[in-house]
Amino acid sequence: MTRALTLPPRPYLPGKTERPDEAIFEPLKEGLAPGMAPEDLAQSAAFLGGMQAFEQGYFWEAHELWEAVWMVLPPASAERHLMRGVIQLANGGLKARMGRENAARRIAALADTALREAFLQGQDRLMGLGPEDVEKMRNRARNFAS
Repeated sequence: MTRALTLPPRPYLPGKTERPDEAIFEPLKEGLAPGMAPEDLAQSAAFLGGMQAFEQGYFWEAHELWEAVWMVLPPASAERHLMRGVIQLANGGLKARMGRENAARRIAALADTALREAFLQGQDRLMGLGPEDVEKMRNRARNFAS
């Protein structure tokens, strides 16, 4: 049974809003383990909760959930590059939202590098995401700038 993410009333913005209790993420991370198939990870509560958080502009929260997924993926795998890229998109969205445009641009470049690497092996989709989905995420992060 996939657990649902209950988001705090406001996204966490370091130095501006109250940091949520990280315990809210633990139930969503349960069951993640090295060796899990990327297809299973893409259906995990942590991955899906990260997608939900990101879509609603909760970039720090998305990062927290996706990092747990990233950590169990094989090193140098296309899926690990993908997760590094979307984590950086979340980080860049957070920086943009905080008004740190230079940091947001620098992090966007890091995200682009990781995402290019992810799709170098010719897959159309990784963990349910294709280049067009990633582009929508990139635009979403930019649209939440303060």
